[in-house]
Amino acid sequence: MRALFIGGTGTISSAITRQLLEQGCELYLLNRGSRNDLLPDGAKILQADVRDEDQVARLLGELTFDVVADFIAFEPAQLERDYRLFNGRTKQFIFISSASAYQKPLSDYRVSEGTPLSNPYWQYSRNKIACEDYLMKQYRENGFPVTIVRPSHTYDERSIPLGVHGAKGSWQVAKRILENKPVLIHGDGTSLWTMTHNSDFARGFIGLMGNIHAIGESVQITSDESLTWNQIYAAIASALGVELRAVHVSSEFLDACSAQDFRGGLIGDKANTVVFDNSKLKRLVPGFTAAVRFDQGIRQTIDHVLAHPELQTEDPEFDAWCDKVIRVLDDAVGAIRE
Repeated sequence: MRALFIGGTGTISSAITRQLLEQGCELYLLNRGSRNDLLPDGAKILQADVRDEDQVARLLGELTFDVVADFIAFEPAQLERDYRLFNGRTKQFIFISSASAYQKPLSDYRVSEGTPLSNPYWQYSRNKIACEDYLMKQYRENGFPVTIVRPSHTYDERSIPLGVHGAKGSWQVAKRILENKPVLIHGDGTSLWTMTHNSDFARGFIGLMGNIHAIGESVQITSDESLTWNQIYAAIASALGVELRAVHVSSEFLDACSAQDFRGGLIGDKANTVVFDNSKLKRLVPGFTAAVRFDQGIRQTIDHVLAHPELQTEDPEFDAWCDKVIRVLDDAVGAIRE
């Protein structure tokens, strides 16, 4: 199989890249080369900025592919460019959408590909929906061989997956846990969420590559394991070897008192209880099952992050904000009890 990935070094795509190369795939990565340390041995690098359409077209020359996958498209205009570049050049085009595009608020916590797409809380999700609409129009009207993939919260060894963290990443929350400081959890921590290890996602994704039954289809790829946010944070604290001191705060309050987009990331996504029905994926990829339980995967992540100081980006502004939120809540309790 000859495949081209636009991107290829991110959380989701890196595991797919590794597994494909192990399987002997002829893999091209269209990449700016700004993260050369993450480019895998064995991949053929086409170094260019995909936004420079003329340069990319020259680099591609007469190359054709069995699969092209765009991991870094977020707006319809980017898919319009991909259509111009790859229509007639690939047997399958895979777009990575997002499970956050599903209906919010949900009418049913059980989520399948038939769940309506609608998210009034998050522009990111609405853009993904618009991308899907454009591609399906090209499939229906012009036969463009598209497959849409919807991941949910997927993680790897480089970053700890969380609900509430700062703009600089999740390390500051882990640092707070290690220092026995209280940690913010949105809501009461009992809503259900799904964490998927990127190695599991990769096996599902590879099973869709070159799969004629996946053309014209939308497919979600997640673990079948459902956890409460309290369980997720407890597993992280356990992997760090310390006790968790949780402070529960409503998502609406967090959004109202932060400059970050918690309206989208929480109210439009992580604050909702979701349980994914992966029967369609299992029909298209017989034998697929997610093998990495969260408590196992998060230990691998914690061990890796602790061993790599370059991944421990501190965020003192977020840390001070957490302290302020907790202090204000404590003051409010005291004032009411007076």
